[in-house]
Amino acid sequence: MSGDAIPTHSQGRPAKQISLATSARSAKPTTSDTPKPSRRRTLKSQPSNGGAPFDPETFLARAGFGKQVLNLKKNQAAYAQGDAADAIFYVQKGQLRVTVTSANGKEATLALVGAGEFLGEDCMVLAQPLRLATATAMTDCALLKISKAEMVRVLHQEHALSDVFVSFLLTRNARVQADLVDQLFNSSEKRLARILLLLAQFGKDSKPETVVPKISQEVLAEMIGTTRSRVSFFMNRFRKLGFIEYNGELRVHNSLLNIFLQE
Repeated sequence: MSGDAIPTHSQGRPAKQISLATSARSAKPTTSDTPKPSRRRTLKSQPSNGGAPFDPETFLARAGFGKQVLNLKKNQAAYAQGDAADAIFYVQKGQLRVTVTSANGKEATLALVGAGEFLGEDCMVLAQPLRLATATAMTDCALLKISKAEMVRVLHQEHALSDVFVSFLLTRNARVQADLVDQLFNSSEKRLARILLLLAQFGKDSKPETVVPKISQEVLAEMIGTTRSRVSFFMNRFRKLGFIEYNGELRVHNSLLNIFLQE
């Protein structure tokens, strides 16, 4: 009997030879029976910008589709009250003052905006087609102007930028509340100290700038809601106490914070 086959017996019938090689071949699954890995499972989602992952810092640093960089000189307006509210700005460098003017010509300061902040963001949430305030450069500034349509598109598509924008809005909301409390409860001396500290960017993540942008006492008086003579009095007092220095330029020291520790 051959070693390649085994006999099988059935009752009353001769034994049949079954090839081991044939049996082994029949035991192997056919190619068509072998499941193939799904190509859909192996595909990875690609970034929407065509390659590199979206980076908010890069987006806010460069001009591009629906974006342009504006360079403003001191006292130049980014936009004026009554202009079309069709774009939002990102401050890359410098500092601006946001003001509103009443029908009889009286001006009031709403906010001070510095590098790393958005400007004119009300166009994103209001149906108001016109600017309600004026933004004026206090120093030489670099702004990224982003069309409203482009900003809306990117906020919907890129959650990283949405996180940055929401964080800014929450910080701005807290700042508005602090401004209101300051105006309602603090003395004009403390309001002046707070404005000077804000101009020097104390309390921000970046290192404070001790040199404050050149600003007149008339503007400071208007910003805190008092007279120029009171501002002059407090400025002289701050200088005698060593909180500030001014001789052609204004320097603010962190010791000015002591004003808020006084009863």
